[in-house]
Amino acid sequence: MEVIELRQTRQLAVGDTLVNAFGRAYEVTKVSPVGRGIRVQYVTADGVVGRFTAAPDAVSRVRVDPVSRAA
Repeated sequence: MEVIELRQTRQLAVGDTLVNAFGRAYEVTKVSPVGRGIRVQYVTADGVVGRFTAAPDAVSRVRVDPVSRAA
């Protein structure tokens, strides 16, 4: 079973997997502050690179690795 958690975008780290409402996955490749916001760069499973800028208090859907939850 896939576990999705809501996490503040400023808490994202390289290697996290974002999931949109349709179930597509995006691997975070870089997170950097931009003014008061956060710029997140990602790559899709198809190899398409993209980025978005989020507000400081924005929330993202992140896939949680079941192994890391057991610790």
